[in-house]
Amino acid sequence: MRGLRAQAVAARIGEIAPSAARFADQWPTDRDVEILPPVRHALAEIGVRYLFSEDAPTLLPFASQLFLARELLVRPSRWVWPRWVPTPARRFRTRQQVAFTNALRPIVRRRRSSGRLGDDMLGQMLRPSSRYGLLPEEAILDTLPGITVATFETPSRAAGWILLYLARYPQAAGRVAAEAALLPADPAATTSTHLDGLRYTQALVREVLRLHPPSWLLTRRATRQTQLAGYTIDAGSTVLVCPYTAHRDAREHSDPDQFQPERWLDSSGSPTKPGVFLSFGTGPHGCEGAALAMAMLTLLTAQTARRYQLSEPPGPEPSYQVTTLEGLATVGLRLRATLRS
Repeated sequence: MRGLRAQAVAARIGEIAPSAARFADQWPTDRDVEILPPVRHALAEIGVRYLFSEDAPTLLPFASQLFLARELLVRPSRWVWPRWVPTPARRFRTRQQVAFTNALRPIVRRRRSSGRLGDDMLGQMLRPSSRYGLLPEEAILDTLPGITVATFETPSRAAGWILLYLARYPQAAGRVAAEAALLPADPAATTSTHLDGLRYTQALVREVLRLHPPSWLLTRRATRQTQLAGYTIDAGSTVLVCPYTAHRDAREHSDPDQFQPERWLDSSGSPTKPGVFLSFGTGPHGCEGAALAMAMLTLLTAQTARRYQLSEPPGPEPSYQVTTLEGLATVGLRLRATLRS
């Protein structure tokens, strides 16, 4: 999608940065905080504003409820129901999707009737493309709920791990803080050039995503018979790819279990090399929102480290809970922020 391409994201860094800075500004200091809820709210605000600009305040509450519905739907259960059974979680998800669509429909119609389509993601979808022409209203309404939740669901899982690593590796956090000190005092003045200057911060984000990919299992369907590692894969077969284990392959990453952001700073550490970095998938079916997710996570990491030293509360290991359904998340993670001297 045009609105999610790297060039489009780069042009709107000044809209993403203020929310990342606001998250850091509002973190309560000198007390333990369960951090995923405010992280999710901050990233939802960034994602929904990126998609819908001035209409974001109207849609943000519906997007949050839609996220909650998805969380309930994938929650572990003693029973595995067939997809056609209308369980309470499925009915709740349907109601929230209808509510989001009902809130979005008048926005779509107002923009089209006024001719003021906007420069955001919705505006891009409302413009005719040379390939597909004008998208029907229902196609837009069917597509955007999933995209909306995706803009902050997966990044929220990743952000929990990133903040935990800032707490556990203070020297690395200090390097991030030093880079972030060069960002403009006014976050709205942040540009793609500033973002590109956060090289170590981006390396740290990428290294955490390598160790704890937010989506731990990818599925692909073979379009033709092929050979893979000595095995014959028949056309139509479903292939499961596990980034979590692939990222720990010593043939691709030296000391694969070690946290080493520097590996992404040398010439050999290119995330574009096939199979080396799978946190956003790879190839033509890779995540279209990868550029947006990296921008959100990099700026949130930089602004947080710029202001605070993070620490875990005392207590037995682990001080967080890991779930592997749908993704790797630091559920219940509590951290303490102390103003950086």
